[in-house]
Amino acid sequence: MKTHVRCGTLFSAGDLEGRPGQTLVHDEHGILEFVGPTGQAPKVVPGEPVLDYSRQFVMPGLIDVHTHLAYGNAKSEEDIDLYSPLEFRALRGLFFAQKMLAAGYTALCSPGDAGQVSLSIRNAIRAGLFDGPRVTAAGPYITARQSLTDWYPSWIGVPSTSIGRLVRSRDEAIEEIRVQAKNGVDCVKIALDGIQRRPDGSLIAAFTEEETAVMVREIRRLGRKAVVHAIGREATLYAARAGVDLIFHAYDLDDECIDAMLEGGSAIAPTLTFHLNTLEFTQPHEPAAVKGRVEYERRTYERSCRNLAKAHKAGVPMMAGTDSGFAVTPYGEWHARELEIFVNDLGFTPAEALIAATRTNARFLADSERVGRLEPGRCADYIAVDGSPLENISILLDKSRIHAVHLSGRRMALPARDYDPREVTDASLTNWSNVYTQARVAELRRDKPLRRAAE
Repeated sequence: MKTHVRCGTLFSAGDLEGRPGQTLVHDEHGILEFVGPTGQAPKVVPGEPVLDYSRQFVMPGLIDVHTHLAYGNAKSEEDIDLYSPLEFRALRGLFFAQKMLAAGYTALCSPGDAGQVSLSIRNAIRAGLFDGPRVTAAGPYITARQSLTDWYPSWIGVPSTSIGRLVRSRDEAIEEIRVQAKNGVDCVKIALDGIQRRPDGSLIAAFTEEETAVMVREIRRLGRKAVVHAIGREATLYAARAGVDLIFHAYDLDDECIDAMLEGGSAIAPTLTFHLNTLEFTQPHEPAAVKGRVEYERRTYERSCRNLAKAHKAGVPMMAGTDSGFAVTPYGEWHARELEIFVNDLGFTPAEALIAATRTNARFLADSERVGRLEPGRCADYIAVDGSPLENISILLDKSRIHAVHLSGRRMALPARDYDPREVTDASLTNWSNVYTQARVAELRRDKPLRRAAE
């Protein structure tokens, strides 16, 4: 039995146009058979359902290529790594994946999580045990000394429950890639940035260019896609020269990096939502503000927008992701803000931003040939929106405007269940943000002198 979907405006992501008076027709398996003008659509056979979205804007389901399902809206690295068992993280991650689906995101990439959390969520959804978005999953980041996820002191090392896997040699890196491939990952993530800086302030890559190339070759040989975390120029250049599929961030790129990306075919996912949210949402009393994080994020955001707008203008493919999973980027809330940033600060048109979040993002997914566009032979993953994102991209942030979400043709109806974050993530043992010396107390209580026992 076929289902007929009448669309007010259809944005198929095949081009930059939104077309009125269109119809989708898909079969009982959720595969599209017709996409085009209603007047040319197959006739409705008695008994076949007709969905009336003639007042809505219909488009492919949105995709976020940078969502960490294991993080749980964490407030610290300790929350990510230490305080929840992997089994709970998987259950929690499935719950939050459903939050994303309800917000119009029918697919995501979880690029680096502890253990096999994202793999387990992916497999449970694929098996039909639970409703949820399509998940492209990685295992733990491959990290070196002093790179991302090796953030604990050397006498502690990287805990077994960490989101990173510390490798101490090229052979260990290759072995870890092979283990992850055996476990069934769709992509492998390399923490390519270090934390050490040169005198000029530039970041030193955590792996050499040769080590990077060796790892990427092995990832590709095993049929997986390669993704890297790279903010610094050196790490970004090494990644581009190795021809990785996707570079997260790339904030310090220069012309040489852009040329290498264009030659090797690497795409960028800036994930600027995390930085803008940190900049705008952090409260003055919070440790991130006290430690100067807000001003750091301001400088990072301004520098990043300048460099990334240049890369976009040069033709480097851009994918949309948010680094969701932190307290400032909670699941199901801010995913479409990345599209708003693309339009406001990187020089995209609204149509180009929609392409980035659908057709371009789909290139990186495990289901790349089935999703990202609405055309015959692909999956009927689509959303109906009240209002046109082509006129105002920001309406996608308003969850009340997501009129309907369909996955393989089936309308998703997920309960809007609240949760207590104190029982889910808030386990870090930080109780105070100050050291209360007499001098500090006097400073804080200038209008109310400290009462002493003898008084």
